[in-house]
Amino acid sequence: MIHLINITLRFGERVLFKNISWSIPKGSRVGLVGSNGAGKTTLLRILSGEMESDSGEVSLAKDQSIGYLPQDLIEIPDVPVLDFLRERTGLADIERRLASCTRNLTEAVPGSEEGNRLLTLHDELMKQYEMRDGFAFEPRARKILKGLGFTDEDAFSTCGNFSGGWKMRLHLASLLLISPDILLLDEPTNHLDTESMEWLEGWLSVFPGTIIAVSHDRRFLDTMCTSVAELSLGSLSLYQGNFSAYVEERERRIDDLRKAQKQQKEEIAHIEEFIERFRYKASKASSVQSRIKRLEKIELVEIEEETKRVHFRFPPCTRSGLESIVLKDVEKRYGDKIVFHDASLSIQRGEKIALVGVNGAGKSTLSRILGGTEQPSSGSVRFGHNVKLAFFSQESSQNLDYSRTVWDTISSRNAAWSEREKRSLLGAFLFGGDDIYKPVSVLSGGEKSRLALLKLLLEEANVLILDEPTNHLDMQTKDLFQRALLEYDGTLVIVSHDRFFLDNLVDKVIEITSGSLIVYPGNYSWFIEKRRERLASEASLLSFGNANASSEKSSQDGIRNLKRMEAEKRNALYRRKKRVLDTMEPLEARIEHLERDQAQRDAQLCDPSFLADSVKVSAILIERNEAAREIADLLAQWEELAEEVDRIERTG
Repeated sequence: MIHLINITLRFGERVLFKNISWSIPKGSRVGLVGSNGAGKTTLLRILSGEMESDSGEVSLAKDQSIGYLPQDLIEIPDVPVLDFLRERTGLADIERRLASCTRNLTEAVPGSEEGNRLLTLHDELMKQYEMRDGFAFEPRARKILKGLGFTDEDAFSTCGNFSGGWKMRLHLASLLLISPDILLLDEPTNHLDTESMEWLEGWLSVFPGTIIAVSHDRRFLDTMCTSVAELSLGSLSLYQGNFSAYVEERERRIDDLRKAQKQQKEEIAHIEEFIERFRYKASKASSVQSRIKRLEKIELVEIEEETKRVHFRFPPCTRSGLESIVLKDVEKRYGDKIVFHDASLSIQRGEKIALVGVNGAGKSTLSRILGGTEQPSSGSVRFGHNVKLAFFSQESSQNLDYSRTVWDTISSRNAAWSEREKRSLLGAFLFGGDDIYKPVSVLSGGEKSRLALLKLLLEEANVLILDEPTNHLDMQTKDLFQRALLEYDGTLVIVSHDRFFLDNLVDKVIEITSGSLIVYPGNYSWFIEKRRERLASEASLLSFGNANASSEKSSQDGIRNLKRMEAEKRNALYRRKKRVLDTMEPLEARIEHLERDQAQRDAQLCDPSFLADSVKVSAILIERNEAAREIADLLAQWEELAEEVDRIERTG
């Protein structure tokens, strides 16, 4: 268990945390949320030991290990990937000490005091190596690397060959290999594509330790967390359930706070009226003083200003032709590398389309071609009648005038908007107070990106091409932006890794895969379902094709004899496969039973009446952790057997 006790932190005049206390039970899965600047990253750094608070303390057991994934890019040495992971897990150090110990043993006199000491040391080092699963290091490392999107060849590459985003994946891979007692994750999905996100969610679902994660990915939080901690106005509020449950409960709490705030304001007004009315009457002096003291002691009910109250609607746009953008036989290559080829596509007026694919598939390249900022290597791109295009990417901030202020950048856009509306919109995009008078040159990268996006949104475009527009938005601003896009009457093409954002927005998905474009009519959930069906169908056809090829080869060497031999081989493989499947069956039954029990425990942990009994909560958390560990062990056994079945089927 982790305990935060009266944590207070100030930055100059601003109080970021005020006497925060928080007990985090072992095995918790917490989503840490709050508006930008609320202190989420700072609190993770305090929990990790990277930063100290002004007062208060963090208490945890001495034997508990912590793994921290920061949001900022990390320096990684330019060494082979597997060597980096071996160093990070501590295995390389143990291997060096074992090698030294073994050398010294060969020189020591058998039975001597030094020889016995070295034998004891060797045994201790071997135990440490086994505890860290050293003998299974390479297959485990390869499995995690593959899940995070690396190829088999990448394992033999050097870390310096990878971009910042891929280096963050390497750091995450090292944490998953270490498997610490407590995982602190700051925006872990920022540099992951959809497939890697889903793999990570699966890995975390069986992780037996404690997880505290900061993320703007709502679907990730819904899948991962069983409780939510919200930072607001220097305080911490706790909610049971996943992120969706938190949103509902938060709405109820805010409604209650509004009512309490209204009552308090009425009470204060009544007291102030009494004080003003009788301030100068000697007969009421004691009553007036009593009420003044009462006023001084009142703790004001505060409610964090909510960006969702701001309603943003895109300026009306002129109507384009039926076809907004048409691609015909488009190919894009960089040197010998073909990104996509023979790409033909017609984007119709009013469509809302998501471009998806693994990192490096060509989403940003295609968005630049659609946005008119990059030309294809061959083929044609035609823009429809009366199309007025606006294109946003992470590089758009470079086009801002750095000599102007935030307010100057926005105030000159779109005369239809009043000054008050523009100020409200700036606030919604996290430019509040005096921040609007800051020169663009002093803004952070995220602030510049938000300003460039807001500037673009005020243009009267009827086609929007947006490449990762939500990267620097908090959840409330993202919700505001999503609602505005839903009401937008123009055409939208968007690249985003935010699955919840896409699912509730788009009506068509275009996947870029293996240099081709595959169109899925429907929302993001529909795409995921149909994509699984397509991949399963392709795998089946490939298996069928391989079987046919094998059959043709057999016929060439003597059909009758080979048929008999293949029948024997099939029977042997069938018996071998059946033995493995028979072993898997009880494992599956046990896993299913344990997962049903876990679901019941999770339901109990969401019950406020159950949570009131700390003894029961402690007991069920212990049970949950033990079950999670057993599930992880059983799954590891099951996966090994499943791989054996795959090998048997490939052999067949």
